[in-house]
Amino acid sequence: MSGSHFFERDNLRNGLRVITEHIPVARSVSLGFWIGSGTRDEPADKSGIGHFLEHLVFKGTPKRSARDIAETFDAIGGELNAFSAKEYTCFYAKVLDEHLPLAIDVIADMIENSSFVPKEISAERNVVVEEIQMHEDSPSDLVFDLLDQELFNEHPLSRRILGSFSSIKRIRRNDILSFFDKNYAAANIVVAGAGNLLHDDLVKLVKDCFKANRGERNLKQKVSRNPVSHMTVFKRSTQQSHICYAMEGLAVDHPDRFALALIDTILGGGMSSRLFQDVRERRGLVYSIYSFHSQFLETGVMGVYAGTTPAQTEKVLDLISKEIYDIADKGALEKEITRAKDHIKGSMLLGFEDNTTRMTRLGKAATYETELLSIDQLVERVEAVSGDEIKRVAADVLNRPKVLTIISPESKVSIKGFDDIREGV
Repeated sequence: MSGSHFFERDNLRNGLRVITEHIPVARSVSLGFWIGSGTRDEPADKSGIGHFLEHLVFKGTPKRSARDIAETFDAIGGELNAFSAKEYTCFYAKVLDEHLPLAIDVIADMIENSSFVPKEISAERNVVVEEIQMHEDSPSDLVFDLLDQELFNEHPLSRRILGSFSSIKRIRRNDILSFFDKNYAAANIVVAGAGNLLHDDLVKLVKDCFKANRGERNLKQKVSRNPVSHMTVFKRSTQQSHICYAMEGLAVDHPDRFALALIDTILGGGMSSRLFQDVRERRGLVYSIYSFHSQFLETGVMGVYAGTTPAQTEKVLDLISKEIYDIADKGALEKEITRAKDHIKGSMLLGFEDNTTRMTRLGKAATYETELLSIDQLVERVEAVSGDEIKRVAADVLNRPKVLTIISPESKVSIKGFDDIREGV
């Protein structure tokens, strides 16, 4: 389908938004209840409360125990889960189309009527602390938290999704209830569905099962930033140095996001990318190296991750820096651009074979209130990016101030030409 005809959308009287995509050849439905609240919306001294609350929503209601919820989805072969992010939280399910009413009923009950029993809060607090400990023991994950901390500094995006040991321990039931009342209001929720469902049927089910008060939409305040290039080394007893070399990227609705996606792919987005071929395949300096681009309301993160032997840290950093500045100065070759376009189109179209991927893009677009493009329109936007556009966007983004965040057993790391990085040239 093209244009706006591939999805339907309704705003209910209580402010809740419903958006769907009908896929008649499917036998399943993917559902997402998107809460327009994430880590950046938390009180600074209660970091991690949103993720903690996400856990607690599964712990039972007056109508269903935690075991009842789990057994309900197990009995129908369905999936129920959730995740927390910087700017939203999502509770999602995938079930056979015939079980859609049951799935809506259970998830609506969880989100509206969670009991938040004190003993369950106490037990789940321990679970979250264990999750933080597991995260701390994974330097390849932890380095991204440290990157956000260094890149965004005082900006709310710098906060960790899981919170810290101290913040989780100080959160009390009243804090949870207050955060829940403010952020889980109907006006702050999007219900997205993709698969073998009819829009009007889902709207009726949501109206029947979800009676939440309207409340207020969580309108995020954009915060100004003034990043400065710098490097921070966090000493840990690790076998590798874990490197994040990054700069601010583009916002979720920025018109240059398609060009940056191609730059990301050319730089380190696959086995044929520059970094993979040079640093891993030709030189054998790493097992894992890739580039990434995360997008948020008013900004983004463009960067490279690599894990390498401590003795090779400086060499790997130098090679990453050279590739970044080469694209910033010269753009990309036509054959690289063509290959990157084919890679993105292939990955995108294969991803759209899955209902959950389609549901996710519906939910994100409605939550951020950004344009929602059809598959054909997405392909057209990718194809339309020119070599000159890539050169312009690369010169803009890749020349921004750099932040190097490194977890290493060595306390000091130097890099050739780091003065240039400090200047952000």
